[in-house]
Amino acid sequence: MADISKTDKNFAIKTNIDKEDIEFFNVEENPFKVYGVFKEGGIYRRMPESVAKSVSQGVHTLHVHTAGGRVRFVTDSLYVAIIAKTDKIGKMPHFAFTGSAGFDLYDGTTYISTFVPPVDVKEGEGYESVIELGTNEEREITINFPLYSNVVDLYIGVQKGSVLKKASPYKNKKPIVYYGSSITQGGCASRPGSSYQSIISRRFNYDFVNLGFSGNAKAEDEMIDYIKNLDMSLFVYDYDHNAPSPEHLLKTHEKMFKAVREKHPDMPIIMMSRPKPKVYLNDGEKERLEIIKTTYENALSKGDKNVYLIDGAKLTELCGNEGTVDNCHPTDFGFASMAKALGDVLEDICLDD
Repeated sequence: MADISKTDKNFAIKTNIDKEDIEFFNVEENPFKVYGVFKEGGIYRRMPESVAKSVSQGVHTLHVHTAGGRVRFVTDSLYVAIIAKTDKIGKMPHFAFTGSAGFDLYDGTTYISTFVPPVDVKEGEGYESVIELGTNEEREITINFPLYSNVVDLYIGVQKGSVLKKASPYKNKKPIVYYGSSITQGGCASRPGSSYQSIISRRFNYDFVNLGFSGNAKAEDEMIDYIKNLDMSLFVYDYDHNAPSPEHLLKTHEKMFKAVREKHPDMPIIMMSRPKPKVYLNDGEKERLEIIKTTYENALSKGDKNVYLIDGAKLTELCGNEGTVDNCHPTDFGFASMAKALGDVLEDICLDD
């Protein structure tokens, strides 16, 4: 792959990173492969803007948050650098900035380090960072995008002359699609690779799309129509927290299941309730759990053999009531607990095809 700056100096990437032998490449070029997000209208999105607008103002705002975005490649460079051009930056008092706005890097399934954003990073500017890898061995690199921020462009910097080639494909040809609340989007993981979907992805080598919309996952008709038509290998949904009332959940939960099942008669579907130990559920939360159970039991009674239920107690079995930052949003421990429960179910589901 040619460095375009050698042909046209106007394309040279300016950097303050102190590396004389560095060259940068846009992740939209080969051999890089971007997953979970796509470029439309000059910014990375998780779904088409026209669809997001049709759902709600909240979804339109959040669909450009890059939760679940990844770029993969192979290199033997001694280091990997990034220059991230960002638009909106997520800053919250209960959420680590490395999770809401940072990128992290994995060598295979091993966490190496995080590209830490400066506290004073300005919206519309972005930041640059470098991670030292130490040795010139070939590594399959995955860089996870921020969970609650926008990304306009991402450039990867490596040593001049180093190996740069495609990473191996994921095991599942079609991605897992996750739909749900802020928990699904990744709040409040300390870094993107700690979200439960990322943990599942590393455990099974599975591709995925994150359609978590903080405070705005309400199973609207437009969202149901979009999701049911996606080409996916498995569907996981959990929007209990965002349903305005038990009545709303009752009206929409089975409706979403039936719509997706009609389009995907043989695809595994997993439904989950809010991750919370049963002993701490209030009456309203217990009512919601029963609504979700009813969808599941109705499917079983109709002979559906590819539907699964994971209730919140199971999702918190590993962490108990010690897995959140605010009695709602998981810490890394909470996400690990969720990933353990979901992963144990996935052990019996084959997504190789």
